Amino acid sequence: MNRAPNILFVMSDDHASHAMSCYGSRINRTPHLDRIADGGMRFDNCFCTNSICTPSRAAILTGTYNHVNGVTTLDTMMDNRLQTFPKLLQAAGYQTAHVGKWHLGQGPAHWPTGFDYWTVFPGQGRYHNPEMVEMTEHKVVPGYATDIVTDQSLHWLEQRDRSRPFLLMCHHKAPHRPWDPHPRHARRYEDEEIPYPETFDDDYAHRARAAAAAEMRIERDFIASDVKVDPPDPANPRRRLGAGTAALTPAGGEPVAFASPHERKRWLYQRYIKDYLRCVDAIDEGVGRLLDYLDDDGIADDTIVIYTSDQGFFLGDHGWYDKRFMYEESLRMPFIVRYPRAVQPGSVNGDMILNVDFAETFLDYAGVAIPDDMQGRSFRPLLEGATPADWRTAMYYRYWMHGAHHNTWAHYGVRTLTHKLIYYYADPLAIPGNTGTREEPEWELFDLRRDPREMHSVYGDPANAALTGDLTALLHDLQAAVGDQPYLPGQ
Repeated sequence: MNRAPNILFVMSDDHASHAMSCYGSRINRTPHLDRIADGGMRFDNCFCTNSICTPSRAAILTGTYNHVNGVTTLDTMMDNRLQTFPKLLQAAGYQTAHVGKWHLGQGPAHWPTGFDYWTVFPGQGRYHNPEMVEMTEHKVVPGYATDIVTDQSLHWLEQRDRSRPFLLMCHHKAPHRPWDPHPRHARRYEDEEIPYPETFDDDYAHRARAAAAAEMRIERDFIASDVKVDPPDPANPRRRLGAGTAALTPAGGEPVAFASPHERKRWLYQRYIKDYLRCVDAIDEGVGRLLDYLDDDGIADDTIVIYTSDQGFFLGDHGWYDKRFMYEESLRMPFIVRYPRAVQPGSVNGDMILNVDFAETFLDYAGVAIPDDMQGRSFRPLLEGATPADWRTAMYYRYWMHGAHHNTWAHYGVRTLTHKLIYYYADPLAIPGNTGTREEPEWELFDLRRDPREMHSVYGDPANAALTGDLTALLHDLQAAVGDQPYLPGQ
């Protein structure tokens, strides 16, 4: 009997595509995530429209840009009365569940809606023995967060109504900071030196001042819990470790001395990246358990399996951790899909898809009408091997959260298949969550063919005057097309 497909939507937090072996990662192995890519399609140009957790999640749920859904920063929570794709699937007869990270607000106005069942972490959630809220009831759940999310997802699948298709959103908090691995992975990678990114020693020359101003540097901006060392000031454990050659003491270990700032930076990177990868390992194992369940239950052919993350992440790239910037490592999302009934195994797609497209694609496969006020576009044709002649070749991005947390300046821009133009308007605009003062605006322009690592802005070069004019016009056209407004001082 033909019926709408099941949808298993697995999403992690801050998992960069270059930490997945199916994307050619140099630093780790993800055999179970690779099962999805090997059995379906890998998208190489999936991008977010705002590289920060809460806004990206709102864009995914609503299929709208953040100036439309109102979720522009970490402090602007989502109104749960908004139209979302789970609500539309539920209304069409799907049984729906959300397990794991929500991060779109708490309380009656913000808890998940459109789900027959939900259990989520309040806020970011803890890695170990986390508090969870199950249908508004708070409880502490013993265990490790990643395993708990997988266990509860499997339990819901076992109890589901098998006469109806399902949407299960299995959303992990990992590998978000502070990267606390499960004890079973605590010594993994211990005897390896993880390779360093090509841009690890970026000096931020040849770019806008925003790059140098950002406070997410490996050598300077970690706090003790990030890299599991004793805090230099026990009375202030969130004080940054600072740069230089100061010795560091691993928790429960002996002090480590450093001959140079560079040696210390490399040591900090190894501490950070190994714990990050250990957190990814637990996700990979959980995905393997879910895939095994689909096989054992005989529903693998009838289930669309998606794995993605809410944005990318700097894994020492440009000497950074975190995200937020429109630079490639932050902008790019992993996106792999397996659906044996429609998607060619082992296929790779280079067309541009966005997080605002996910909702429309899920609705399309479910046979549910896509509302006119959603702003993305179903990429079902791409999944089935056909690129429409009018498919997008450029995208609009806006990061609204000026100053806060890592002193990343507010900016917007346009990315085409070959170039990127970024405008740092650098103004907090009196938006909740923003801090700091207005900075003098600046532009960056990158030729992604010649400079794929974005090390040298060519904005202002007379040889690029025509290109700059064309991209500026395209930026304003895309901005207007989605209903956003250009920045005006004092607005």
